[in-house]
Amino acid sequence: MKKNQLGKSDIYVSELTLGCMSLGPNTKEATEIINQALDAGINHLDTADLYDFGENEKIVGEAIKGKRDKLILTTKVGNHFNKEKNNWFWDPSKEHIKNGLKDSLYRMHLDYVDFYMLHGGTIDDPISESIEAFEELKAEGLIRAYGISSIRPNVIQEYVNRSSIDAVMMQYSMLDRRPEEELLDLLHENRISVLARGPLAKGMLSNQAAKQIEEKGQDGFLDYTYDELNEIHQNLIKIVPKESTLNISALQYVLKHPAVASAVFGASSKEQVKENVNMNHSKALSDETYKALQAITKPITYTNHR
Repeated sequence: MKKNQLGKSDIYVSELTLGCMSLGPNTKEATEIINQALDAGINHLDTADLYDFGENEKIVGEAIKGKRDKLILTTKVGNHFNKEKNNWFWDPSKEHIKNGLKDSLYRMHLDYVDFYMLHGGTIDDPISESIEAFEELKAEGLIRAYGISSIRPNVIQEYVNRSSIDAVMMQYSMLDRRPEEELLDLLHENRISVLARGPLAKGMLSNQAAKQIEEKGQDGFLDYTYDELNEIHQNLIKIVPKESTLNISALQYVLKHPAVASAVFGASSKEQVKENVNMNHSKALSDETYKALQAITKPITYTNHR
């Protein structure tokens, strides 16, 4: 599988990333899913301390025993949680970021994390303090690189201007083209990579799109009504090349922009992994198909966090 450089770092991630949030609580099944991804050439796993209040990190840690040298691991911090009380609050402080990493390393039985992200962020955060924490962790060799997971243009702009982040994780799909308007080119110009999450738009761009639209799209999705989602689905069937699938085209769409280093998909079964990794056997998305896909969707823009 093709690998892309993450920002200016020495990290190279596969163009597909396995998002681990949906792995489930069964360590054996989670290990099988992760092995399926690794065997297909995926080398990048994404988790977060908040996922199931640390339990997801524990499962990932168990699943990757003996495989650490074969993969790039990302986790996130910023949500100060109390597992016993089942709650959390936003905490981007230096103290919490550094303590959070220690906790994550302990849960996953690791000495370091490849890529560490702030799991959110607001313009009112002590941004300089947060950056200082990440830079110190990097200098200490506990992380190799860092970034943020955010869709807020004002926050992303601050980190572009003030930090040495190597990537931003953001929601991006054919149905959520907001990053195209102002973020993708900006990040690419600054040699900051994009990790595109939600490329299948809750499954509404997947091979099971009809079912997912029926279950999740009744009230619409972003600027799209239920009827528009169904219309797009019918148009996609006509546009997607015969040798491809809806899953593959959705993933190839977000990977078309040079800023995007990897498309992050979740999986709760080995079959879902197989549906996505088949992209390696498909021809690259042509410029003609790319423009046709844009023609049936909306170039919506960010209205908040200006």
